[in-house]
Amino acid sequence: MAYSSSTRDFVALSDLHPNLAHPNVIGVVIGKTDVRGFPDRKNIGSERYTFSFTIRDSPTYFINVHSWGREDYVRSLSQSFRVGDCVTIENPLVQSKEAEREEKFNPVTPSRYKLLLSENHSTVKTSSCYETDTKLLSLLHLPVKDSQDYYSLGDIIANGQSLDGRILNVLAAVMSVGEPKYFTTSDKRKGQRCEVKLYDETEMSFPIVCWDNESIQLAQSWIPRETVIFASDVRINFDKFRNCMTATVISKTIITTNPETAEANVLFNFIKECAQSGALHDKMEEQSKESVNLETIADVYTVEQLKEKALQSDGKLEPLYGIIYGYISTLDIDDNISKVIRNRCSICRFIVNEMSNTCTFCSDVSPDSKSTFASFDILVDLTDHTGTLYSCYLSDCVAEETLGCTVHEFLALADDKKTALKWKILLERSKIYFKVTLSPNWRTGLKVNVLSCRLADPTEGSRSLLGQ
Repeated sequence: MAYSSSTRDFVALSDLHPNLAHPNVIGVVIGKTDVRGFPDRKNIGSERYTFSFTIRDSPTYFINVHSWGREDYVRSLSQSFRVGDCVTIENPLVQSKEAEREEKFNPVTPSRYKLLLSENHSTVKTSSCYETDTKLLSLLHLPVKDSQDYYSLGDIIANGQSLDGRILNVLAAVMSVGEPKYFTTSDKRKGQRCEVKLYDETEMSFPIVCWDNESIQLAQSWIPRETVIFASDVRINFDKFRNCMTATVISKTIITTNPETAEANVLFNFIKECAQSGALHDKMEEQSKESVNLETIADVYTVEQLKEKALQSDGKLEPLYGIIYGYISTLDIDDNISKVIRNRCSICRFIVNEMSNTCTFCSDVSPDSKSTFASFDILVDLTDHTGTLYSCYLSDCVAEETLGCTVHEFLALADDKKTALKWKILLERSKIYFKVTLSPNWRTGLKVNVLSCRLADPTEGSRSLLGQ
């Protein structure tokens, strides 16, 4: 088929062939690479520049487009459109592709051809006036691979290093989008990096890393805990430094945001259930405690200053990390054991349902392969000379460090020993690292997670009281 408008006809991508004279095509941009420079072998000492993008005009057909030329031309062309834009291309060169060689670095397409753009003969324009736009924009939500052809995050972790270096597809929800980090390499080249955390029914935190500006800009448009992505052809690696599996966006990758597939709808429903139950928020708090580097936290607050900052935030307080020099003023560890210890799922570490003793987030895992473990889950009050923060969250390994004993050691203590342990900790001036988030559902409106609580150096604590 050929799209048409009042001024010109467009050849369908599926009908392209090298013998066409002056073809015009229209499509929506579904993938794009950054501009790169290469030494020009014909002109020693100078560089040629290039970038590529992929356009689609139907559910079944898409094609790669390559531009080569002077830096000014290539950069200007690249900056004229983004992923998600509809573009018209006039008079491209239609050329047969060498599939095995080219698809090693470019998206795999159903077309036998590729399009080449010439500065002197080809034109690319963003399109917003054609009635085909609505149809084209709907293609942005269709994955370029079979919607069932993907790995769950749990599958990737379970397979571990056997997948190191593999190229595969991932369907997942967006947990968080990091800020872009910019740097300069040793050979003076500028670079950037952005890490996105993904989650699904099988795993609650999995990193995918973007190294190019195009994918970083796309990632910045994703809404955490509301966006689902289908990422085709990402590279899976084992990160030796962090001892975990990661995914990386590469030049072959095409990311479909909020795909309209049955599999994605299941994931959307999972997101909604997590949000409604509040369990996802708790899981995010746990992960933030595990991942935060205490050495990066330097800001010291009083309780009064924290409350004032929350009041002035107009309900939009970003997660706040800091230090309080104060003490634990309430620590009910010798009262009801159910207020001190809860069971967590050994697979995902969520607190399990007390009545059924089952985990709602690993429901697809056989009950025979699941187990639970006991974990501290304590609410404490934190006090300094300006006031008190009530019902702060002291849990899991942070609680073990604070109390100086494991859960099993605590359970073995007689009641009088538990009381003695409480009074050993109560009212002792401590250096307390914390994270604060606004939480309307939390009893105080502020949810405070204790990240570390240790006895304070007397000199250091005195200086903080004096505002030094």
